Amino acid sequence: MKQDRYLITRIDRIGDVVLSTPLPREIKKNNPDCFVSVLVKYQTKDVYLNNPWVDKIIIYDNPDRTNKPFWELVKEIRAEKFSHGFMLLPDERLNYALLFAGIKNRIGVGHKLYQFLTFTKFVDRKKYIPLRHEADYCLDMLRKLNIPVNNIYPEIFLTEKETEQALEIKKRLKENGKIIIGVHTTSGNSSPNLSLNTYKKLIELLVRKTNYEVLITDFNPPSEVRDITGAKYIFDGSSLRSDIIKFSILDVLISNSTGPMHICAALKVPTFSVFCPLTACSKELWGPLGNKSYVLLPEKKYCETHCPIDPKKCDYSKPGGLQAEQVFNELNKFVDSLFQL
Repeated sequence: MKQDRYLITRIDRIGDVVLSTPLPREIKKNNPDCFVSVLVKYQTKDVYLNNPWVDKIIIYDNPDRTNKPFWELVKEIRAEKFSHGFMLLPDERLNYALLFAGIKNRIGVGHKLYQFLTFTKFVDRKKYIPLRHEADYCLDMLRKLNIPVNNIYPEIFLTEKETEQALEIKKRLKENGKIIIGVHTTSGNSSPNLSLNTYKKLIELLVRKTNYEVLITDFNPPSEVRDITGAKYIFDGSSLRSDIIKFSILDVLISNSTGPMHICAALKVPTFSVFCPLTACSKELWGPLGNKSYVLLPEKKYCETHCPIDPKKCDYSKPGGLQAEQVFNELNKFVDSLFQL
């Protein structure tokens, strides 16, 4: 019998790639003898390292973030003789690459002209009605082929050596039994976020708690939150994999809706996240999955009164939004519930 060979492509940001990790697992559980490969950008390949459901990782671009020559990419994909290709992000260049690579069964998202021209099948999100999680929408591609889906939770796997490294780091930081709190202050403008001044005040409140060890998880923290007395800065950005190991040691991560939040959720690290209720940014669509989590929203009237229309410009700083003291108090309640303090 001819082997089914699947290619899952996700050539966007870290969080999106994390949310694609249920696909190889669900494919392999349904068809253990198949071959599953993922096509991702160089920047995000570390998400899939050591994943037991993935047979091969193909890199879409070069380390300097320039695209590989088109026909070089086509040749690399064609060599694997894939029977199925999933495009989780609409992209015309990628669409034609999979066509010329000879993949007969191609599935994309939405209604793009180039999809019709290349006879690419598609799944339709129908304007997010009903509203589901992004990971669940991605899995619609498997449902299109009648592949059963039993679990939508993302996963990241550490090697035994990486787990030992994480334990050594955690041992050093928890010498006095402190709770390790990570704070990730940036998001690349991917979603609404607290202002940096609010993060600064929040971090200053956190370091005063004698039972907290506070780590700033941005590898290049903005000046407003850099060198705060009492906080530690161990994330150096040497590689995403190195940071993933360090994220695994946290007892709680504080952030907005961003890649590190999804990394922690996939590692089963508890998360405390600020979110916007707008559909495109909502916790129902982008919230953490599979871990213990707490989502903090501004008051409904705040969004009705102060919404800037563009959610990337929102920092919850106006009256009725999210202030450092409020975030601090809600976080303490969440930590208390986790550790039964």
